[in-house]
Amino acid sequence: MNIIIYTVVILTIFYLLLKKFTTISSKKISKTVRILLVIGLFILALLFAIGGKFLLTLPLTLASIGLLKLKGLSIFQLISLFRLIQTLRRSGRFSFNKSAFNNSSTLSVSEAYKILNLDMNKKITKDDVTKAYVKIQKKIHPDVSPETSRLSSIVNEAKDIVLNDIS
Repeated sequence: MNIIIYTVVILTIFYLLLKKFTTISSKKISKTVRILLVIGLFILALLFAIGGKFLLTLPLTLASIGLLKLKGLSIFQLISLFRLIQTLRRSGRFSFNKSAFNNSSTLSVSEAYKILNLDMNKKITKDDVTKAYVKIQKKIHPDVSPETSRLSSIVNEAKDIVLNDIS
């Protein structure tokens, strides 16, 4: 007798959940699924880390970071932005210290190509330069994040240098 009552209660709860699920918008569902996946992957990575399986935590952590959309940036966009900052720091054009930023220095042609992720040895058109420039500016434009205004000005300078080099 108890099993029949439990079955009816479980099926009733399941029916009500499905009914509620059909009325929720797809954006809300995808956001909830994304949050649950991120939390689940972090918990799984934490459990693996506690268990000493550190090699298994890295893919789980990267997957969960990829599911997060930090101000519209995916993990791949964050990696390319990080590469851009590292290239600029190595060339001395970028520092997190605002006083260390020097507006009077110019980029070399090779640095400009690196900043725009273009290959100097290939035949590059103005359209290629514009596409690379727009792709980077979508990520770092000051309208997206005010902290990236210095990066944006450096990318503008790099675009001008490359366009002068190919013309």
